Amino acid sequence: MKNEKMENEELNIVEEAEKPYNIRHRCFHFSKDVIKFIQEIKYDRIYYSLFDQLIRSTTSIGANMVEGGAGSTNKDFINFMHIS
Repeated sequence: MKNEKMENEELNIVEEAEKPYNIRHRCFHFSKDVIKFIQEIKYDRIYYSLFDQLIRSTTSIGANMVEGGAGSTNKDFINFMHIS
């Protein structure tokens, strides 16, 4: 009985790992990965504004997704998804 339960849990974990993330999760993980990348690399002061813009643009994708989902009409939603 205990063995069957463990096997079922393992199968569920494998199935969840194979499922594609929804777009909100993908945006979140993409933003998080870019931020971690920028934190880990060494760069000259001259490039600060470039990396700052990179962080702002990657995090704005998720913000536009959330704002589009809260839109009052389908047209608003489609517009924000297009912007994202």
